[in-house]
Amino acid sequence: MNLTSRFTLVSAVHLFLLREDQILLSRRFQTGYQDGNYSLPAGHVDADESCLQALIRETREEIGLKLSVENLHFAHVIHRYEDRESFDFFFTCDSWSGEAQNMEPHKCDQLLWTPIQQLPENVVPYVRHAITQYLQGQKYSELGFKK
Repeated sequence: MNLTSRFTLVSAVHLFLLREDQILLSRRFQTGYQDGNYSLPAGHVDADESCLQALIRETREEIGLKLSVENLHFAHVIHRYEDRESFDFFFTCDSWSGEAQNMEPHKCDQLLWTPIQQLPENVVPYVRHAITQYLQGQKYSELGFKK
């Protein structure tokens, strides 16, 4: 295989924004993927952008918070196969500037602070998986691959 035909993976970043025993969820709306289900502030990593840079950008765009690299901490990564193969990186943040607000009402119809141990039923399945793995102290998991 030559370098121009190497397999590439889509990478996304997700924020576990934690406040005491609660996590911030966002309900997907009119996106064409898992609409009506809760997810996290998240987005794809762009070319020439690190995971942390992408998370800072996506968080500002989606919920209006200002994050700093030094306050972000790796939590979990999923190597996942759903409709395509991807890596999903999850980070926690222990300090931020601003109050979370819905900056993208055309993609999200609700922000919800909820106890992390009592998630709503309608959480995107791989997000629920990541939260469960995080709570169990697991840093890596795989999801959706044939055995």
